[in-house]
Amino acid sequence: MTMRFGCSDDDGIEVVDPIERHRYELGTPSAVTPNSIDIDEFRFPVDAAVSFRTSSLTLPTVVPIYVRDTDGTMLAHVTPSDSLSLPDGEYAIELCTPIKMYLRVSSELTVDRTNQSLDFGEETTVLLGARSHHEHPAGTITVTDSVEDAMRAVSLFGSAVKTTSPERSYPTLRGHPPTVELGDSFEAPEDIVAPETGIRIELPRERSYVYAAAPLAYYLGARVEPGSVPRLVTDSGFEHRLDTPDGVERELEHVLRHVFFFDCLCRTEGLYQVDLHERRAVESTVDIDFERLYGLPSDERLEAYLSVPYETLEPHQPEWKLVSHVAPSAQSAELLPFLVDDLAIVRTPTQTKTTAAPQIQVDAVQEFLRDGDEFTRSTASQPSSMEFVEPESADAVEQAWVGEGTPVGANKATIEAYRNRLSRTMADDDIDIVVVCNDTQMSEERDDIDQVYGSREELPFDVQIHRSLTTDELTEVLREETEFLHYIGHIDQGGFECTDGRLDARELDDVRVDAFLLNGCTSYEQGLSLIEAGAIGGIVTLSDVINSGAVRIGSTLARLLNGGFPLSVALETARGESIVGSQYVVVGDGGLAITQAESGTPLLCVVEEHENKGQYSIQIRGYPTDRSGMGGLIVPYVSNNEEYTLNSNSQLSFEVSKSELAEFLQLEGMPVRLRHELRWSDEIPLYEL
Repeated sequence: MTMRFGCSDDDGIEVVDPIERHRYELGTPSAVTPNSIDIDEFRFPVDAAVSFRTSSLTLPTVVPIYVRDTDGTMLAHVTPSDSLSLPDGEYAIELCTPIKMYLRVSSELTVDRTNQSLDFGEETTVLLGARSHHEHPAGTITVTDSVEDAMRAVSLFGSAVKTTSPERSYPTLRGHPPTVELGDSFEAPEDIVAPETGIRIELPRERSYVYAAAPLAYYLGARVEPGSVPRLVTDSGFEHRLDTPDGVERELEHVLRHVFFFDCLCRTEGLYQVDLHERRAVESTVDIDFERLYGLPSDERLEAYLSVPYETLEPHQPEWKLVSHVAPSAQSAELLPFLVDDLAIVRTPTQTKTTAAPQIQVDAVQEFLRDGDEFTRSTASQPSSMEFVEPESADAVEQAWVGEGTPVGANKATIEAYRNRLSRTMADDDIDIVVVCNDTQMSEERDDIDQVYGSREELPFDVQIHRSLTTDELTEVLREETEFLHYIGHIDQGGFECTDGRLDARELDDVRVDAFLLNGCTSYEQGLSLIEAGAIGGIVTLSDVINSGAVRIGSTLARLLNGGFPLSVALETARGESIVGSQYVVVGDGGLAITQAESGTPLLCVVEEHENKGQYSIQIRGYPTDRSGMGGLIVPYVSNNEEYTLNSNSQLSFEVSKSELAEFLQLEGMPVRLRHELRWSDEIPLYEL
C-alpha cells in the first residue's frame, strides 16, 4: 500500500505518500481514530482508504473542491470566492490537494472559505480515500536494435493510458509506459496490451521518425507500422499526411499539441464541467461544438480535431513542458518511455552546434576577478575537456538532451537517473536535507540557505548542516538516504575538496542521495558520477563560477526548491539572478522536485505597475511537474476569479488594485517578479507595492 493514514500531532488526519514524499493534514475539532476500509467505496480510483467520525474538516491550504452526488453528477465546484450549503444527502467530495483525496459523507454539507472548512452539521462517519501520483511501469519490453522492434514497442506504450476519452489529458489518467531494454530478441509481457482505437501511424523505417512518433502513439493509443508514406490513418478510412513542408517530425509534434489541447477543451463537457479560460478564448474566435466532439469515438474525434487547422488553435495553446532532443541510436530507445511519461516532444538533432565553453561566462569570470575581493570556487585553473553542444531552441519550459556531449541550455538526461527514480524507496521519516559547506570562505551561502530549507511549517523537514568534512565523512553523507544534498565548496578534476584530500565521485558505487546541487566549479562530471552511482537528478556547473554569483544562485535555488519547483524549472527561474546563471545545468531527471508545492503546481507571479499608481497587472504562470503534469488545472485566487486555466498557461493576467494584489500575495509563498527583481510573496510589505 503506497498511501498511509495516521493521527497528526494536532487533532486531525495526516495523509502520507511515502514514495513521492508528500504529506497533507486535515484538521478535526477533536482527536479521531482512522480505520481501514475497502477502496471500492469510491467511484474514482484510490490506493487506500479509511473511515472516522467527525463534525468538520479544516484544510491548511486553499484548493479547488468538487462536490458530486453518488451517481457522479457534479453538483458544485467551489472556488475561493464561493461558499456552499447543501441539505442532508449523500455526497462525494473531491479535494484537489497535492495528494488526490476523495471524501464520502451522508450529512448536510457547508463549505466555508473564510476558515477553509467543510462542516457536516453534526458528527458523522467520513470515508476518506487517497491516491498517489506515483506510477510504476507495468512491465518491460525487450527489443533488438531493429527499427521494426522499436515500432512494436512504441505501439504498446498506449497500454498505460487509462482512458481514450478527452479525460486522458488529465495527468492522473496517463500511466507510465512499460520500460524498454535492449536484448537479443523482441519480448513483451502478455498483459501489456494496447487499446483498440482503430488508429495507426505509418512511417518509413527510420528510427528518428519512430522516436518522434512515440509520444503521439502513446497518447492516441495508436499502432506504429511501416509504410512508404508518413501518415496518420484510421480504420474508417481517414488519412492525415505527415510529410508536410515543415517535415515529418514537426507535423507529429503539431498533431500531438493540437489533439492534446482539443482534449483539454472538450473534457469540460465530461466529469469536470468547469469554466476554463482557454475554452472561452477559443470560443471567442471559432465556432466548435464541444459537446458533440466529446461524445464521439476516439477515431472519429481525431478526424474531427484534424479538420480544424492547427493555426486556428495554436495562439491559445499552453506552453509545452518539455522538448527532448534524442540521438537516433538504438540505445536511446531505453529512455523513450520516461520521456513519453512526461508527454515530452521528441526531436532528433539535425544541425546541432558544437561549441567551446560559453564565452560569455569566461569573460564574466575574468571581469569579476579583477576585483581583488572576488574568487572562484575552483582550486586551480581547469581547462575543460568537455565537448559542448547547443541544441536548437524550442518553444517549451524545459529542454533535455539525450546523446553524446555536454548540453548548453538543456538538461543532460541519462537512463541511469530514470532507473534510479523507479527504484526509489518509501520514506517513513521527514524530508531529509543535508547542507555541506567544505570551505569557510563560502559560509555566506550556508547562512542564507540555513534560513530557507525547512521554513514551511506544513512540511516535516529534517535539515542537517555539516562543515569541513573529511573524504570518509563526505562518503558517508552520500551513502545515507537523503532527499537533497546542497554542497558548497571547491570542486576540481580530482573531485570534492575535503579537509584531508579529494573525494572523486567516480570511485563511488553506492549513492543514496535523490537530488543535489553541487555549487562549486566544474562540477558537471562529478554530478554525472553521482547519477551513475544511484542519484536521480542534480544541478551542476560547466566551468568556473564566481563566489558571489554562486552565492546568489545557490540561495535562489534553495528558495525555489523549498517551494516545490522541480530542478530544471528552479534553475531556469534562478538563472536570471546572476551573471553566471547560464553556467549551471541539470543532469539526470530534471523533473524531480524535493518537496510539494502548496497549490500542487508551482506558480510564478509577474507584477507590473501601471502609470496610474495603485493599479497593477499580474501574470500567473504555472509550471507542470512530474507530480502535476501537463493538463492539470489551476484557479488563480485573484479577486473574485472563478475561471480555471491549464497549469502550463503563460498568458493569463489580471488587472488588480493594490489591496487585491496584497491579498493575493499573502495566500501562499511564491516567487514574484516585482520591478524586475525576484522576490517572495510573503516577504513583500504593503508599503513596497
